[in-house]
Amino acid sequence: MTRPALRDAALALAGFLVLAILPLITSSSALIDFVIRCAALGLFATSLNLLVGYGGMVSFGHGLFFGMGAYSFGILMQRTGMPIPLAVLLTLCISALVALVVGAICVRLKEIYFAFVTLAFQMLIHSMIIAWVPVTGGDQGLRGGIPRPAFLGINLSDQKQLYLFSAALLVLGLLAMRHIVSSPFGYALRMVRDNATRAGFLGINVYRTRLTAFVLAGAFASLGGVIMSLFVSGAYPEFAFWTMSGEAVFIVMLGGTANFLGPLVGTGILLLLNDFVTRTAEHHGLVLGSVILLFALGLRKGLLDFVMEWLAARRTRGAATPAPVAVKGTST
Repeated sequence: MTRPALRDAALALAGFLVLAILPLITSSSALIDFVIRCAALGLFATSLNLLVGYGGMVSFGHGLFFGMGAYSFGILMQRTGMPIPLAVLLTLCISALVALVVGAICVRLKEIYFAFVTLAFQMLIHSMIIAWVPVTGGDQGLRGGIPRPAFLGINLSDQKQLYLFSAALLVLGLLAMRHIVSSPFGYALRMVRDNATRAGFLGINVYRTRLTAFVLAGAFASLGGVIMSLFVSGAYPEFAFWTMSGEAVFIVMLGGTANFLGPLVGTGILLLLNDFVTRTAEHHGLVLGSVILLFALGLRKGLLDFVMEWLAARRTRGAATPAPVAVKGTST
């Protein structure tokens, strides 16, 4: 294992330990719920950034896979009662297969056409969820709760154990995506983003690279859907609606696309703003939209991107400042 990979693994372990210690420091159920929601939406937004930030593919239909993960996992657990780890694995496979079919069509398209065709597929799946009432529950959602049989001594009916399970999935998902973007495939994806024609001349299969990124992003987005379905003990059509994709785009804009952890930072910001504004303002949608607009127009980049650029500029100015020269024969 390379030194950067070891460093990322160490940071991931440290992050999980911090999250695991939090419930021991405070018994706040609101904090536990907040971290679980951050885990679900953080994985979802980071998976979108695989397409937007690293692949240059802006998807307006990425919520398709978040909803696919929630519904697939919920239906598998309700209809089969299989062990949770197996249901999670099958959910990832189902979402990856759907992403393969959708991506095979979409990644051939460019820019705005790609964005709107992904949105069209999302609305198609959303319509199927509404219409397939015997399986999905229609517009009422997948009700009746999701069975949570214990496995390996883990009981997800306990909120604190669900918290640790969600934190573990978040850390493992982020670590896997970090490994992907740091691999030769990740650099090939960046090259395709920057200049697809030149990448093709250098021997990179542009179509296959984009399709692979699309499939991986869909699978990781569905993992966020699994966490959300466990959190709410169900699945609802809103998980696959276009507003879910819009929320992910907002998150990426808030946190930034240039830094890997930008979407996770954006997730925390959006959830905090949403919780605060909802409690304190009557027209919370208008207030929240205005705040997001101020972020977008004021910083003109994600918050983490802005902070990292500011720190880099400060280090550069510090390095460029000449050291004072001592002159012989003078005293201070």
